[in-house]
Amino acid sequence: MSYKNGKDILPPNLLKQLQEYIQGEIIYIPKNGQKRAGWGENNGTRVIIERRNREIFRMYESGISVMELIETFHLSEDSIRKIIVKTRELTLSQV
Repeated sequence: MSYKNGKDILPPNLLKQLQEYIQGEIIYIPKNGQKRAGWGENNGTRVIIERRNREIFRMYESGISVMELIETFHLSEDSIRKIIVKTRELTLSQV
């Protein structure tokens, strides 16, 4: 996103109308009709975390303790337990 001077890009009548609402401020004009991407969708972070969470759940289901998962993934006990509960719910809802 770059800064543009309205005087350089807007027709004079539109500029005059906008000045009735805002003057000397920066205004963001969103792209037309595009849906904003969710967190982590553009850079792949969401997919990486989903894979990690499935791996945590798979390891837990195979008998690895919560304490071992904490050490392996460097997450808090609360985070590991939330991942297990959420992944279990997702797994059950897909059956």
